[in-house]
Amino acid sequence: MSQTAQGETCCRETGGLRTTAGKTQLKYQVIPMKDIIRVLVVDDSPTIQAILVSMLQDTPGFEVVGQARDGEDAVRLTSRLRPDVITMDIRMPRMDGLEATRKIMSTTPTPIVVITSAVYDEDLNVAFNAIAAGALTVVEKPKGLGPEAYEAVRDQLVTTIRLMADVQVVTLWPDRQPPAKLPSTAADVELIAIASSTGGPGVLRQILGALPGDLSIPIAVVQHITPGFAHGFAQWLDSATELRVTIAEHNELLAPGRVLIAPDDTHIIVATGGIVRLDHSPPLRGLRPSATHLFDSVAETYGAAGVGVVLTGMGEDGADGLENLRRAGGCIIAQDADSCVVFGMPKEAIEREIVDHVLSPDKIASLLNQYDGRHKQNQ
Repeated sequence: MSQTAQGETCCRETGGLRTTAGKTQLKYQVIPMKDIIRVLVVDDSPTIQAILVSMLQDTPGFEVVGQARDGEDAVRLTSRLRPDVITMDIRMPRMDGLEATRKIMSTTPTPIVVITSAVYDEDLNVAFNAIAAGALTVVEKPKGLGPEAYEAVRDQLVTTIRLMADVQVVTLWPDRQPPAKLPSTAADVELIAIASSTGGPGVLRQILGALPGDLSIPIAVVQHITPGFAHGFAQWLDSATELRVTIAEHNELLAPGRVLIAPDDTHIIVATGGIVRLDHSPPLRGLRPSATHLFDSVAETYGAAGVGVVLTGMGEDGADGLENLRRAGGCIIAQDADSCVVFGMPKEAIEREIVDHVLSPDKIASLLNQYDGRHKQNQ
């Protein structure tokens, strides 16, 4: 899921495969930016539909090629019009946005940006389920817009769509990767730090869902996400795992069985004694929270007792911090290309030759479980 308002780049990555055992899944590749981005707008509200169309049509480089008022129309028009990007409403008659996303991804895979009217209500769970089903990101639906708010929403919308238009979706067979084995010489791990961006929510849900509720190692996460959605994202993850997932708070203590998510527009770092610090220093390369800030603090505080995991996402956030963590003796795990929605952040780390394991999400979970078992033995 892309934090498009804070400096992500595009047109640099070739991407991967979202895997589920025994099933054919979707591969995404970043392709060169298009001169004209053809958009299908899906919303059952004529007013919202008109606003979205106006925002796009008034912006150079966009063409609205179709408008749908429910999921069934969206599936039909996607097949006929072959748009570059779809903006997808959630609650619609006949077929909702989640089911429409599933059908489109199984028949005519297309980049989908979910548009939802609220960031805390039950629509948000449906929106994140659509992300897990193959949609790329979510933005808030425009409402009550004065001139300044209109421009801010429009800028976020067009930036998001422009980035997502460069993600090409194709179909591949699943990975047959053998499981990773924890080396007998591996250090006893005290913290797992994870970074992800576009495509990250579904992968995080898969990994965390495979970990036990009595996990003995705390987890800290930086997920690049549209501002306003972090709390809903944490709640959605919390509902899918035995672990307790919450937004990190300043001076909170890391604890076993807990997953702390970086808040909106805030860096998260870990300090001596397992204390979490929230930091509002300037964005790093356009990003706040920055994965590099988190990994740097893990390197300084935990050294060889820290594990850094970099998942699917655009750009190179986290690579500098992972390099420092590797230098401090920590273990580095990168998601493999075949399971990435966008193979950008992991690719950067791999190319720097600082990665110990390149794995699919289920194999990452397996390795983290092995670290947990080792830590429990040593307690």
